[in-house]
Amino acid sequence: MTPSILVVDDSMVVRQQVRRTLAAAGFGVLEAADGVQALEKLKETPMVSLVVSDVNMPRMGGLELLEHMRERGFLPEMPVLMLTTEADVALVKRAKELGAKGWMVKPLKAELLVATVIKLTTTKAA
Repeated sequence: MTPSILVVDDSMVVRQQVRRTLAAAGFGVLEAADGVQALEKLKETPMVSLVVSDVNMPRMGGLELLEHMRERGFLPEMPVLMLTTEADVALVKRAKELGAKGWMVKPLKAELLVATVIKLTTTKAA
C-alpha cells in the first residue's frame, strides 16, 4: 500500500512543490491550506501515514494543529514533519513537545524531504 502524505501549507506553490516531490517518490499526497482543513482531511481520510505542516498559517497554524491532533488521538501514532521558514529553537522545542517528529527549514530540499518522509513512514510501520 502506498503511504498517503497530508501536506498542510497556506502557500499553494509550496503545496504543489511538495506534492510533485513526494508523488515522484511514489507517495500519495493530499493537501490542506491550514490546520482547520487538515483536521477535516484527517477525519475524512483515516489512512494518512504522515503530515507535513507549515507553522505559520491563517485560521490554524502548525503548532495549534499539533495540539488538536494530540487531543483527537492522532498523536503520537501519526508522525508530523514541520516544514517552515521558522528556525527559532523555542518553536522547534515546542513542536517536539507537542509531538512533531521532525523539523525542516524552507526552502524545500527535495532529496532531504523524500529521505525524511521515507524514514518517518517506515519507522511508523516497523
